[in-house]
Amino acid sequence: MPDAIYTDPRLAALYDVLNPPADDTRFYLGLAGAAPRRVLDMGCGTGQLALAMAAAGHEVSGADPAPAMLAVARRKPSGEAVDWIEATAAELSLTRRFDLIVMTGHAFQVFLDEEAILAALTNLRRHLAPGGRLAFETRNPAAREWEDWTETAGAETAEVEGLGRVEVRWQVTETALPLVTFETRFRFADGERLAVPSTLRFVTQPELAALLAAAGFAEVAWHGDWDGGPLRPDSREIIAVAG
Repeated sequence: MPDAIYTDPRLAALYDVLNPPADDTRFYLGLAGAAPRRVLDMGCGTGQLALAMAAAGHEVSGADPAPAMLAVARRKPSGEAVDWIEATAAELSLTRRFDLIVMTGHAFQVFLDEEAILAALTNLRRHLAPGGRLAFETRNPAAREWEDWTETAGAETAEVEGLGRVEVRWQVTETALPLVTFETRFRFADGERLAVPSTLRFVTQPELAALLAAAGFAEVAWHGDWDGGPLRPDSREIIAVAG
């Protein structure tokens, strides 16, 4: 089930402000290419990438288990250009197959054990057309990014219609690798405070390679940055393009 950070309508409204399109958007659009493709954005959230894919001429479906996020996506201009589906990666069951499935925003890290990872990867592979690819990223545990998730590291602020100014901070509450638990702490314009807990799994590249193989993927291209550079031990991202 999705965290409360994705199911609370107020927090869903914040998502795009805190996560504008960036280099990862460019990378995934580049994978789709110019020719029309059948694309599934798994964990599509508020639909930023799915709508960009549709604007580029692709036939796009967006799936997410959080109805509040999908509600934001549907209300966007051209929202009707995407087929929105409420489902998890393991529960998704469609008759159509896709040339490209993407899972972005570090959504892969919400799968907290090998059973959940394999269920998601196996089901997504089943939804690929012949020659199709699955592409996603996960934070490299060697970079220890969670060490920067502290309240003293500073806050991000966002102005959201209907909410006013919202301040957001992060604080790790438990590190038991490969799992890291943290709180996203919100302070709203009216003074209300809200702390939402989340847990992420940090998977190494060898672990991920074994899981992809177990799910039936025969070939994987590995990248360490959004320019398509090679994966290195100190890369912040582990980006997999599997077929």
